[in-house]
Parts: sequence; structure tokens; C-alpha cells
Amino acid sequence: MSSFNYGKVLIDEKTLNQRVGELGEKLSEAYKSSEKPPVLICILKGAAVFTADLMRAMSIDVEIDFLRAASYGSGTESSGVIKITKDIDVDIAGRDVIIVEDIIDTGNTLFELTKLLGKRNPKSMAIAVLLNKPSRRTADIEPDYECFNIEDRFVVGYGLDYDEKYRGIPYIACLD
Repeated sequence: MSSFNYGKVLIDEKTLNQRVGELGEKLSEAYKSSEKPPVLICILKGAAVFTADLMRAMSIDVEIDFLRAASYGSGTESSGVIKITKDIDVDIAGRDVIIVEDIIDTGNTLFELTKLLGKRNPKSMAIAVLLNKPSRRTADIEPDYECFNIEDRFVVGYGLDYDEKYRGIPYIACLD
């Protein structure tokens, strides 16, 4: 395995694994009595690593699907324009849905996605995020579950990127 060293380490690999494991246990407990397995909706591409680890940390059966929404382009600031480039395939009507996102920043993307998915009549809908950056919130939305609350820094690693780079770093680093 190659050695990564990009920016200041904000959250090390061991801490990431521990918190994702704890969230997996918490979600398993919350959804253990669901009639059908809850549907994890992974927001691509950034949440792919988090979703895979979260799913493995859960002790209940889950279904998984993917949705891709873009708002950053190649910059470090959200463009404010949300574009759905890959929609889910599973019918979520009457199902417990957990939207899994890498980071909630302004909240605009998740706000729009919850409106879109809410029109499909899920039984319940929750948001689980790896990183919550509340100081930047402009939309009226908060995660139901979070692993870490962070300050306003541009971060990469563990699936998060800058211009499609640094996703494979096994920790969260500040890129400034």
C-alpha cells in the first residue's frame, strides 16, 4: 500500500473506523424492528467508502442503492446548483430510508434530495453523515446521525475529493 501524506490529518484512520462502527451499531438498534430491511441510499461518489464501511458495521440486513448528485464541480465551494446524474433504482415507498452522505456543508444538496425522495413516499427518512459542518449551513436541514462535527475547512480522504483526487486517503485531511 502506498503511503499517503496530504495536508494536516484532521481525523485519523483508527478514529474513523471506531466512529463508523459506533454509528453502525446505533443504526442497527434504531432499525432492528423494521418489517423490511432499511434502504441505505449512498450519495455518490464521496459517500461510497463511508457507506461500505457503515453497512459492514451494521448487524441487521440492509438494502443499498446509489444516487449521484453534483454541486461542487471542480472547485472547493459549492456551486449551489444541484444536478442528479444517477437516480436510485429501488422503490422506496413504504420503506425506511437512510440517506448516507460524506459531508453536510451548506445543506443545499441534501435539502433538495430529501424533497425529491420524500415525494416517493418512504415510511421514514433519516440522514447519516460522516462529517457535519454546521457553520456553513444555509438550508434548513440537519443530519439525524453524524460521526464527526468539524469546523469550516476543506477536507479530503475517505472518499472525499478535490477535483477527483485524494479519495483513497484512509483518513480525513485538511487541504488548506
